[in-house]
Amino acid sequence: MADHGYRSGRLNLPFVGICTFGKYPYVEDWDRIEADAAILGAPFDAGTQWRAGARMGPRAVREASTLFSFGHAGAYDFEDDVTYLDPGKVRVVDIGDADIIHTDTMQSHANIEFGVRKILASGALPVVIGGDHSVNIPCINAFDDQEPVHLVQIDAHLDFVDERHGVRFGHGNPMRRAAEQPHVTGLTQIGIRNVSSTAKEGYEDARRMGSDILSVRQVRKMGTEALLERIPAGKRYYLTIDIDGFDPSIAPGTGTPSHGGFLYYEMLEFIDALSQRGDIVGLDLVEVAPDYDPTGGTSILAAQLLMNALGRILNHRAG
Repeated sequence: MADHGYRSGRLNLPFVGICTFGKYPYVEDWDRIEADAAILGAPFDAGTQWRAGARMGPRAVREASTLFSFGHAGAYDFEDDVTYLDPGKVRVVDIGDADIIHTDTMQSHANIEFGVRKILASGALPVVIGGDHSVNIPCINAFDDQEPVHLVQIDAHLDFVDERHGVRFGHGNPMRRAAEQPHVTGLTQIGIRNVSSTAKEGYEDARRMGSDILSVRQVRKMGTEALLERIPAGKRYYLTIDIDGFDPSIAPGTGTPSHGGFLYYEMLEFIDALSQRGDIVGLDLVEVAPDYDPTGGTSILAAQLLMNALGRILNHRAG
């Protein structure tokens, strides 16, 4: 019987130690990232239009992720008969947070972009934990010297506002800013529903600029296989996940909850299938605001989704 290192090492239970993501090694020197995937926190929420608090998202998601740190053995999934995140086969590191300058959106975004560029330069998969959805803007900017990407968004809101009162880089703008980038070849926007922050003209602009927009009800009616058929095959995908894409019954800890959202397995199965249809080359998860969820369930959902998505992405990359 394998001891997975328990007899010779520390038991290292979830509530022991420093809260890096998944208890993975911390890399302070961004010029020495040697990993398959690297976690970067982006604790910025000055782009919010109503309830702030997502600046605490990276810290809360990291703490919740220790529940899924799996000791020394990776994560065996008996349904798939696969050990995901096998430490003998994949390397994940946490490089800490981008520095945030209070009241200075542009410099804060620049610091986030710098971190993503360092991860890309190392050859690792960038995984960014927000923060509000405006942090996606510097993440996408960092790919401007990479091969083109197709942007896949899971969200309750379209986030396609061009400008309001001079604001172009808030959490209602990121998909519009992405669509303007020459290295973004198209967008698939999934889960959009109900009263949105984007007006009708924004939807018209989104479709004109290459977006395919689908609500939760439309996705459920067509099923995962038909949804995938609408996404160009064999491409490089950047995946951005707003936690309010999930139903607030399981993700209340967010600034702009919207009822009628997805459930956990719907999105995990989609991400698993997407990572087989092409190559997910970047990932962010945003808008976790832990103070609105005293149970911690939203942070646990975010951590569990990221951990399982990472496992599947890296497993499919390895063939």
